[in-house]
Amino acid sequence: MTTLKNTLHDSNNGLDYTLVNDHYLPNLTTAAPAEHPTGRWGRLHKMYLKEQHPIRYNQLLLSGELGGYLAKLDKQAEEQLALTVRQMQEAEGVTEALKAGDQLEWVRRMNSIRNRAEEIIKTELIFV
Repeated sequence: MTTLKNTLHDSNNGLDYTLVNDHYLPNLTTAAPAEHPTGRWGRLHKMYLKEQHPIRYNQLLLSGELGGYLAKLDKQAEEQLALTVRQMQEAEGVTEALKAGDQLEWVRRMNSIRNRAEEIIKTELIFV
């Protein structure tokens, strides 16, 4: 009777195998997920992908690219939001002088600008 080796290497597929009882099982490991902070926009897009584009979501998840993709999208959305708010402020004349003169009007107009800018971001970046 021959004794089986504890480990084997298959040069065809490049995998190592370990003897467990009477069977060789592949030594499979998952890569440690890289830490990518995902903010509000990334979480919204992730939810959208899960519900509306499950195949794309699974491809990103299984390839290990989901975290980086969402972090990049989140950063892009934040930058676009800041730029859009700034441009709308200038176009509508919402200035520091208005803030000093009539705070409630300034807050009302800034809230309106922020809400409209967020809708633009959702339409152009998140829900596509």
